[in-house]
Amino acid sequence: MDWTGAIDAYCERTGPGYWSEPANALTNLAFVLAAAVMWRRCQGPGMATGRAMCAVLAVIGIGSWLFHTHATAWASMADVLPILGFILLYVFAAARDFLGLRPWQAGLAAAAFLPYAALTVPLWQRVPGLGSSAGYAPVPVLILVFAVLMRRRDGATARGLALGAGILVLSLAFRTLDGPVCAALPLGTHFLWHILNGLMLGGMIEIWRRHRIRHHAPRMLAAGAAPA
Repeated sequence: MDWTGAIDAYCERTGPGYWSEPANALTNLAFVLAAAVMWRRCQGPGMATGRAMCAVLAVIGIGSWLFHTHATAWASMADVLPILGFILLYVFAAARDFLGLRPWQAGLAAAAFLPYAALTVPLWQRVPGLGSSAGYAPVPVLILVFAVLMRRRDGATARGLALGAGILVLSLAFRTLDGPVCAALPLGTHFLWHILNGLMLGGMIEIWRRHRIRHHAPRMLAAGAAPA
């Protein structure tokens, strides 16, 4: 595999130059900004997992910046691997803190995402016009599964998860439309995928943070520590 070979995957790119995708590159600041905001909110005891998610969220922004500037195979890996890392970490946190599983069980739930994606992505690839967005399609479905499971346990968490899934579906639509609308809109729509995903991922961390405070604050207070 040629790790330095140029990749022309998005409407905005018109050549091999570093700044051939300025909108796609600069809108990655949405991830970094969301990470910075949530880092400040995830303070205090019991927030270590939240801060880990914030750190990975910032790395998502950096990795995507690298891809939309360098546009090479190695930069593509820098783009997608942090996203996978965030998904696995969030599934672990959701299984442990939303569903009350033990850490080892939550770890197995996170690991199960890999075969789940491997089995379902080929099905999504059969959807006409979905293209490379098929690789992300299993994620909003999984978020909705968690929302359904939380419906009776914690309505606020369930509603937040459902909203997050809806925003992700909308952002996937903009990602998918980038190529088809290119002739009419040379800027493309991929930059909206970045903005909406920064909002959605920051919001997903906030949903976890609020849930954890609601359900673990008494234990934190009993231990003599005030929750963030």
